Amino acid sequence: MSPRSASVNEELRRRSRERLLQAAVELVGEHGYEATTLGDIADRAGSARGLVSYYFPGKRQLVQSAVHRLMHRTLEEGLEREPCTEDGRERMARAIDAILGLARDRPVLMRQHMAGILHAEGFVQCPEQQRLSQLLRDTVARHGSADVDTDYPMLRALLMGAVYAALVPGAPMPVPVLRAELFKRYRLDWEMGMPPVPGTPGAPCEKDLSRFFATGRPAPAGRPAADPSAT
Repeated sequence: MSPRSASVNEELRRRSRERLLQAAVELVGEHGYEATTLGDIADRAGSARGLVSYYFPGKRQLVQSAVHRLMHRTLEEGLEREPCTEDGRERMARAIDAILGLARDRPVLMRQHMAGILHAEGFVQCPEQQRLSQLLRDTVARHGSADVDTDYPMLRALLMGAVYAALVPGAPMPVPVLRAELFKRYRLDWEMGMPPVPGTPGAPCEKDLSRFFATGRPAPAGRPAADPSAT
């Protein structure tokens, strides 16, 4: 049997890393951060346990990278959903709804993520976080910012603050109230983005996250397969 090519090996490594990211998101969302071990994540991903430390320095770095991946792919999906638009105000509305939607639909995961950011080890700078940053910066620019370097950190801070406020145990603020405040700040019409319907709960939390992680698994019916070149 001839040895695998460098490109095949690289693809296998990429898929292994993606499976670990997906497993981390699933398990922390199901059981919380403390109850999830690196061994659990490796087992869910079908990977050797030594691969976790090969790709990530520790559990906190893995989980932050995994959540940042889910955030940037959710944001990307929200921005590019049909009907596609180049309108900066509509894209800002979609961005706000995408991030607030994660707080509403995945409270355990997002609460653990916020707690991890406030941990002594701090904010993890990773490729997934950088992609999230790029999407938000582009959103700010398309919204008409004359100073993206100033306005992007403000948007990021406002979104983080809104997520935190929505998830405070015992005293959460309703997502529609937070949405209204952010829409007012950015002068957006309530009908933009994906406005909540009064008196109805949020959409059911999807359990199949495979489209956000390019693992080479078959795509769910009706959805395109993940692009193997996506990073």
